[in-house]
Amino acid sequence: MSGRAQLMWDEGVTGYDFGRGHPMDPVRLALTKRLIESLGVESCPELRVVAAKPVGESTLRLVHRPDYIEAVRQASADPASADERFGLGTVDDPAFARMHEVSALIAGQSVGGAEAVWRGKALHAVNFAGGLHHAMPASASGFCVYNDPALAIARLLELGAERVAYVDVDVHHGDGVQAAFWDDPRVLTISLHEHPGTLFPGTGWPEECGGADAEGSAVNVALPPGTTDEGWLRAVHAVVPELLDAFQPQFLVSQHGADTHIEDPLAHLAVSVDAQRVAAEAAHEWAHTYAEGRWLALGGGGYAVVDVVPRTWTHLVAIAAGEPVPREAEVPAEWRQEVFARTGGGGAPQRMTDGLEPRWRGWEESGYDPADRLDQAVRATRRAVFPAHGLLP
Repeated sequence: MSGRAQLMWDEGVTGYDFGRGHPMDPVRLALTKRLIESLGVESCPELRVVAAKPVGESTLRLVHRPDYIEAVRQASADPASADERFGLGTVDDPAFARMHEVSALIAGQSVGGAEAVWRGKALHAVNFAGGLHHAMPASASGFCVYNDPALAIARLLELGAERVAYVDVDVHHGDGVQAAFWDDPRVLTISLHEHPGTLFPGTGWPEECGGADAEGSAVNVALPPGTTDEGWLRAVHAVVPELLDAFQPQFLVSQHGADTHIEDPLAHLAVSVDAQRVAAEAAHEWAHTYAEGRWLALGGGGYAVVDVVPRTWTHLVAIAAGEPVPREAEVPAEWRQEVFARTGGGGAPQRMTDGLEPRWRGWEESGYDPADRLDQAVRATRRAVFPAHGLLP
């Protein structure tokens, strides 16, 4: 093994740009990379920065239909010709020049990271430009063109993996990944997200548990709007570890959308950077406990592009590298100056923390409170899927 972790990065991923005013502003990727550099995370002895090649046609076809891939290619060459039947040229997913090439490059970083870990070239890999979990086999959706998490998982299965677990803590349901493996018992998808009654994509109900031949392979926790650090972390820890222990994955893929944050403009949870950091630490621990350390960590949503996203994903990379950034660390002045330059005078956070120390009540220790909306959500999920894994709800 050549290093503990690989940061998958090619500057070309910042070309994933739906245009001025779109929430998916690629500045969030550039600022994250610069913050990682400014804090010295790239100097960690166990971290290497690696650029993978774009995925090719055969890999894309592991998840996406040929006619959809061709539609993306055509829209890339001529954005005005985008076909809305494939979800292209819409408000959420406007076509742009070289859309196919950039989307394939982002997917390539996730697939390349998964391959490196599976083949023993690294223990962990991070692609914070990835996590585009809404793309469907035949359509773009929710700012996502190619579904890089699903492609990485499909490639792992192609390489011989027999059990892969996917844990998604983005505020939106990981619907595209769930759909890709709905009938595949080799893949366990777990998504914790805001309730589908109040947020896109309107799916991810506890009763969505997998196809007839894969019962219990899809797990969904529908969190009440307004959920704070304590409830969010309580839900994560009340569901994920027991299922991973029962499933015994050979590989963990996690998606760390930063849009659960209280400042995110597109959702309604109230989570802090500090709790997101705790969740990244938990994913790292789960990889070592249940998957022999094999871990691919991805980004995802996140639309507070200065105050939240760069800090959350810098913490994620540092945790994977084995040298976490202290919560109380100051944000370097040089990075704040870059924010000023890139955003036309906008401010920047001063520290790597929101000033909180998240605590939560353990499910087994405190028990189920039937009057608590968060506990109701967790209980609904446990009742729906735990028996399929031989677990008590």
